[in-house]
Amino acid sequence: MSRYSGWKVFREGLRAGKGWGQAWRTPRPKDAYDVVIIGGGGHGLATAYYLTKNHGIKNVAVIEKGWLGGGNTGRNTTAIRSNYFYPESAALYDKSVQLYEGLSRDLNYNVMFSQRGMIVCAHSEHEMEMAARQCNAMQLNGVDAELLSAEQVRRLEPALNFSDTMRFPIHGGVLQKRAGTGRHDAVAWGFARAADAAGVDIIQNCEVTDVILEGGRCVGVNTSMGEIKAGVVGAAVAGHSSVLAQMAGYELPITSYVLQAFVSEPIKPVLNTVLVCPPFGTYASQSDKGGLVIGGGLDRVPSYGQRGNMPMQETVLSAFCEMYPSLAKVKLLRHWGGIVDVTPDSSPIIGPSGVEGLYLNCGWGTGGFKAIPVGGYLLAHLLATGAHHALSRPFGLERFKTGRLIDEAASSGIAH
Repeated sequence: MSRYSGWKVFREGLRAGKGWGQAWRTPRPKDAYDVVIIGGGGHGLATAYYLTKNHGIKNVAVIEKGWLGGGNTGRNTTAIRSNYFYPESAALYDKSVQLYEGLSRDLNYNVMFSQRGMIVCAHSEHEMEMAARQCNAMQLNGVDAELLSAEQVRRLEPALNFSDTMRFPIHGGVLQKRAGTGRHDAVAWGFARAADAAGVDIIQNCEVTDVILEGGRCVGVNTSMGEIKAGVVGAAVAGHSSVLAQMAGYELPITSYVLQAFVSEPIKPVLNTVLVCPPFGTYASQSDKGGLVIGGGLDRVPSYGQRGNMPMQETVLSAFCEMYPSLAKVKLLRHWGGIVDVTPDSSPIIGPSGVEGLYLNCGWGTGGFKAIPVGGYLLAHLLATGAHHALSRPFGLERFKTGRLIDEAASSGIAH
């Protein structure tokens, strides 16, 4: 793998870019691998990378139905944070933030992680009490958090509407300074490039049509390019996790919804952080190109469509205009929808599927992008060792039988 550097960018600029090579290969699948990973999004590619880096397993294939990062990885609002309430969740997501903090150096690829901070606003005295509780919980969990007054929020986000006549007036908020945003495509490309350089076969436009079972054990997959055998199989297919489960004969407590997002035309810098206003169901940040990136709540009808619907668009955008009246006339550039896999407790499922030889990384709901490094890190550990990592153990599928749920609906932004 050719290493990127400032000097090389300068040199290739003088040479009209003629020295750049392919970032990754386009191989044909082999008959068998030690590990097959279904899903070529961020989690699948991260899993392949950490298998090579942490466990020395390089005979690995990543199988993707479409193109790399063409699913939820490229269809999100790029927020990265660990402001969760329960200790298990805080440990999980803060590990991901820690991995993101060193990811560009680790991959030799700029994932454009910008730790600009995230503010979750409070809009009443009662919400300020809950914000204090959230802040205390985060600090007890070892996650950075700061309780802000309305004036402190104003200093950080002067463009925000602080009028007393606002539908939900701002009383303060919780700031996580280490939170921020990253470039979603760059995360996928960085992991793909590093995994490929370590010998992983990344196979695009290859659809898994069935799971091969022998004696109750998963031993491979049937694909549109033929049969591929595997010592062990990992599934990281986000909103289509239930579809894959049907192929293998197990059930998942997952419902798939569309989550919409919007980006505006580029404007001069006006938003300094990622800002969330929970009563409005809307949050926003500004990309490095200047576009306003706007997100909101789930479409209420379960769906596998990547389009979304008009009522939710109206809800999110009208709320944004109330939050930032001065930006109401900015034009939208594009809009998209991603399919998210939501569990009853809004926490992920990491662990055995119940079918021997098949392991799961799913159920991230609205938190998939921020969890890409840790999701890959933990699934790689499961595939390599057959046992849970301490961070993944609380998130096994068995918690839905024992009742040890980790209900993070509030921190995930998913209303009951």
